[in-house]
Amino acid sequence: MKTRRAEFWGWYAYDWANSAFYTTVVTVLLGPYITEVAKAAAGADGFVYPLGIPVDPRSWWSYLISFSVILQVLLLPLAGALADTSHHKKRLLALFAYTGAAATMALYLVEGADYLAGGLLFVIANLSFGASIVVYNSYLPQIAPPEARDDVSSKGWGIGYLGGGLLLALNLALVQNAGALGLSTGHAVRVALFSAGAWWGVFTVLPLLYLRDRA
Repeated sequence: MKTRRAEFWGWYAYDWANSAFYTTVVTVLLGPYITEVAKAAAGADGFVYPLGIPVDPRSWWSYLISFSVILQVLLLPLAGALADTSHHKKRLLALFAYTGAAATMALYLVEGADYLAGGLLFVIANLSFGASIVVYNSYLPQIAPPEARDDVSSKGWGIGYLGGGLLLALNLALVQNAGALGLSTGHAVRVALFSAGAWWGVFTVLPLLYLRDRA
């Protein structure tokens, strides 16, 4: 029973780890920031040209979301099949989580007119986030009996949004007080994006410690 409880807490910890990416990066800060970066890269006609395609900078974020979701639709079923048949779920979780966390931290480097680099890093991070969630969810039937799964899942969801909300609140405070801290607003946003990746990476250590691989 003690082993099962430890796995529960390891499983909860991954929701705490990854929700920071969704709240800080996807929901609040990256969209407005990457839009301003795309506007800075626009030519005299007011458009950017990724792969030679004219795109209004105000639509760049929407295109990134759509493209990353299409990739998830195509690739996540494969990740799910791999997770369900693999004897090494922890390796898969680590691969996807740390790829996403590294791409998120690298968003700190996106400034000026680097809209393409920012877009690529976001797509990698969002695809990795989705793949890691698929692996994470595949643990639930293994660690919890059917009668406990709703309870365990609900606790994981709640703990995840507590962690994501906490970091978001800290990052909003950072951005709102950027001037007092000697930072530009853009620099504060980049620090916040980096913090979400770092949070994701650091707290992923806990599920990797407590979750077990199974035959």
